[in-house]
This record gives sequence, C-alpha cells and structure tokens, in this order.
Amino acid sequence: MLTGGQLAGLIVAVFWAVLVTFIALTLLRLARLLREAGEVVRDIGDQAGPLMDDMTRTVQRANEQLGRTDVITKQVAGVTQNVSAVTTVMTSVVGGPLVKAAAFSYGVRKALGSRDGDDAAHPGDAPSRQDASRQDRSRRGRSRNGRSRSARPELQARSSGRGRG
Repeated sequence: MLTGGQLAGLIVAVFWAVLVTFIALTLLRLARLLREAGEVVRDIGDQAGPLMDDMTRTVQRANEQLGRTDVITKQVAGVTQNVSAVTTVMTSVVGGPLVKAAAFSYGVRKALGSRDGDDAAHPGDAPSRQDASRQDRSRRGRSRNGRSRSARPELQARSSGRGRG
C-alpha cells in the first residue's frame, strides 16, 4: 500500500497532469483562433485594395459631377443676369414711350371729347354710366362727416388730362 506522502504526491501529480492537459487544449484552441484571424486579415487585405480603388473612382466621379454642377450653376447665374439686364433695357426702351403714348392718347381723347360736347353744355343729357357709377360709389362709401367708411381707400386719378411731358 501507499504511504501518506506517496498518496499526496500521486494526487499532486494527477492534478498537474489535468492542469497541463487543460492548458495544452486552451493553447491549441488559441492557436487555431489566431490562424483563422490571420486568414481573415489576409482576406481583408486582399479585398481592401480593390475596395479602395472603387472608392477612389467613386469620389473622382462625384467630384466630376460637382464640377459640372458648378459650371451649370455659374451659367444659370449668367443667364439670370442677362435676363435681368434685358428686362431692364426693355422696360426703359418700351415702357417709357408706352406710358407717354398712353398719356398722349388720353389727352387727345379728353380734348376731342370736351370739344365735341361737354356735359355742362347739354344739361338735359343723362350722365354716362361711368360717371353714375362713380357718384354712386362715392355716396355709398362716405359717412355723414365725409370720410370713407371702407377700410380700403379708393384710388384717385392723378392725371390732369395733359399727359406726361
């Protein structure tokens, strides 16, 4: 039989054998994990080059499109300025003479109208529809103190019948 010292030595030897086996299995698993991690890193390294090339091409295309958009934006700004200039020129070239022509024709109509027949010259004549509607509006729109009842003021004609000169 075994003595107490021999039994203790045997227990310690078995414990160390189990511990060494456990550590060996753990190291084998760790080695396998490191090998697989190395393969993953190699695969990523192999795929990173083409991915970087694709990303570089994509960024270059985006920059080209932004450059084209910038050119288009500048051209649209130029067109806007040109249209504004043309509008200003057309307003000054056509607008001024049109206003003068309208004022002149108004003056001619007034002069011919007053020469052909004044309302005061023919007291028996009924007032025109336009004069009657103006008088009616002015009566309806005024209160007893002569001020307008409505919130919106009526526009008064500013022309004296002579046109602009």
